[in-house]
Amino acid sequence: MTEPSSPVLPAPADAAAAEPCPRCGAGLTTDPRFAFWCPTCDWNVGPERPEPTRHERAAAARADRLHRELAAGTSPTARREWLLASAAATLVHLSTAALFLGSLALLVAGNTVQRCLGGVLLVFAVVLRPRFGRVPRGEGVLDREQAPALYGLADRVAAEVGAPRVDLIVLDDDFNASFGVVGLRRRAVLTLGLPLWEALDDQQRIALLGHEFGHRVNGDNRRSFWLGTAISTLATWYDLARPGRLHLGVRTLLVRVGEMIADLLLKALAWLLLQAVQLLDGLTSRAGQQAEYLADSLAARTAGTEAARGLLTTLLLRGSAEVALTRARSGGGRGPRIVRRRGVRSAETARTDAPNPDLLWERMREHLASIPAVERDRLLRWNTLDRTAVDGSHPPTHLRLALLGHGPEQPAAVRTGPEEAAAVAAEIAPHRARIAAALLAG
Repeated sequence: MTEPSSPVLPAPADAAAAEPCPRCGAGLTTDPRFAFWCPTCDWNVGPERPEPTRHERAAAARADRLHRELAAGTSPTARREWLLASAAATLVHLSTAALFLGSLALLVAGNTVQRCLGGVLLVFAVVLRPRFGRVPRGEGVLDREQAPALYGLADRVAAEVGAPRVDLIVLDDDFNASFGVVGLRRRAVLTLGLPLWEALDDQQRIALLGHEFGHRVNGDNRRSFWLGTAISTLATWYDLARPGRLHLGVRTLLVRVGEMIADLLLKALAWLLLQAVQLLDGLTSRAGQQAEYLADSLAARTAGTEAARGLLTTLLLRGSAEVALTRARSGGGRGPRIVRRRGVRSAETARTDAPNPDLLWERMREHLASIPAVERDRLLRWNTLDRTAVDGSHPPTHLRLALLGHGPEQPAAVRTGPEEAAAVAAEIAPHRARIAAALLAG
């Protein structure tokens, strides 16, 4: 099946002409802070792309097909894929159990050599065991007593999407957010990356919470314990089997005798494991991407379609946010500032005498606000051409935006007032300063 052609987007209105495009002769963009590119023919819209692999082409075709079905309202439940994936996961877990029981049998009933082998196999069985995840601890963990306003907002959003209340909220330094259930007690943990949180407005933050809580109720089989741990176990097998990736202690056990033969065998094993990883990924990708689309729809229902759309477009600005943070770190608190000289807007940097944690988030927001529409359009076009996404389990962002546009505009079901927003900001303030100081220190 051939891939659909990339949609042709209209040229942005603020793309002022500069030198002509070497490909089509149209005017290039002019903002010196960003890459020069041609909005007419997409010349220099992004770095040169390597030829996609067979697996990447198949994944792109699946993503396009799922988007078309969802847009048409005809997407069936992937029950067959779920059954096959569950069967594959069962084989993975049975293999780990067999490895563990076999190692114990060798340790108990074997001779000296067999016991040594049993000890090595037991180490591998422990490494490959299913992981429940750890309940986070440390400075970034907020409990309900520390942040009642933030938890109150999170509880209102969770109730709107039909999810249970979250047990823990964690703040970190990533331009991202995540939701997971960890530990033997299966505690729900919401992780909010402070750079992303600071880049969003109040309503977009509600959309972010709605999307993450949506993962608790959207039937994402990839996040289930049985399938999720099988995928991580297979990935660990593949990583261990790659030649050159063995731990030094394992190589010592081999005594480097027959290392060339061992490497050849490991290459063959790694290839087989990679096929297994890709097979399981293919079987679960449809359900995972459907779950992401449903989480987007829950975000739109909770915060409004406009806020959900704003959240997705902000995710495309991750690289720009990192540039702003790096500039602040290397330049003693510098940040971009738009000034006017003789009626012409130009980019300069504002400098402070020393890195100032309180200014870091302001500088980042200033930089993101100053990004012109033509650069935002370039990022969206590059996302369309490169088929990039937040990670491999997500649909491409441009398809997520397109699907949001298929339905009617939804009003916000949850809003936050100035007092609640100020209370949340006050609870986060110590972590804002701590994370900003850590980012500035590099």
